[in-house]
Amino acid sequence: MSRLRRLWGYLDPFLVALLATVGLASLLPARGGAAEGLSVAADVAVAFLFFLYGNRLATRAALAAVRDWKLHGTVLAVTFVAYPLLGLLLGVVLPALLPEHLLPADLVTGIVFLTLLPSTVNSSIAFTSLAGGNVPAAICAASFSNLLGVLLTPLLVAALLGGQVQLSTASVGAVALQVLAPFLAGQLTRRWLGPWVGRHKRTTQLCDRGAILLVVYTAFSSGVVDGLWQRVSAAEVGVLLAACAVLLAAGMGLAEAAGRALGFGRADRLVVLFCGSKKSLATGVPMATLLLPAATVGTAVLPLMLFHQVQLLVCAVIARRAAAVSGASGRRHRPGRRRRTPPTTSPSSS
Repeated sequence: MSRLRRLWGYLDPFLVALLATVGLASLLPARGGAAEGLSVAADVAVAFLFFLYGNRLATRAALAAVRDWKLHGTVLAVTFVAYPLLGLLLGVVLPALLPEHLLPADLVTGIVFLTLLPSTVNSSIAFTSLAGGNVPAAICAASFSNLLGVLLTPLLVAALLGGQVQLSTASVGAVALQVLAPFLAGQLTRRWLGPWVGRHKRTTQLCDRGAILLVVYTAFSSGVVDGLWQRVSAAEVGVLLAACAVLLAAGMGLAEAAGRALGFGRADRLVVLFCGSKKSLATGVPMATLLLPAATVGTAVLPLMLFHQVQLLVCAVIARRAAAVSGASGRRHRPGRRRRTPPTTSPSSS
């Protein structure tokens, strides 16, 4: 029973809501006119989601990120160089090792696609804080990653998946209209709306999580209607989980190795580890609906859904162990001095 309680403590409530949404879409998918209405609502929700991101991101944070080019450049290199290379490697190795019935081409595309996404924001900051890392640097690194991701992810998709997903200027334009334009609008209105958004963090967090759940429900409903669960078996889900675990282990290993090779202190290495190795579900699902063919979105986002859950569980364990080590070290070397407890921020949907 105590082990179950500890496991439950590692779970974010959003994960439970996410799984429930997938279950609902599997049992009661939207069809016909309802599906068309939800598709429009999902488009509006995506625009609102990125408007909130733009409104939350302090322009100073983005500018400050440029100053510490060594740390933030390392995070960006892991996120947008090392991970895409790992994705390309898996995209070649996995089909060569596994037969088509265990890993269809759409799932391989989904694995490569998730490696092209930016880092998470809130959960990266939360885990860095819990582990005793450099929280201000994590805020800048995660925010800067998402800011550049709006531009870099479509370019990476065009470069690495263009032959498979037939990316068009229309889909890139849709990203600009539905993602970049609301983001910039959020930045421009930050002066007037920013204080209100800052005072109502709980409300806006519920709004952005609700928007993500709506997009997930719409995408999975479309996939289920098109026979998603007839195309994806339990064995394939197991293979995907294993692939996600290998991908995360490789990403975290590269992030940790880069931090040590460049001589970063422990606090900055934790920034590289948590901000560089994670991938954003909040950005990924909306971008998948815009950049990937509609018929394959439900299948292609499945690797991202599984990777998101794996990364939160693994990072929660690592962050708590790092915090315990940091606390023990503090007690050994600073007897009698009360250790400052890092803020307890709940990992977000991003």
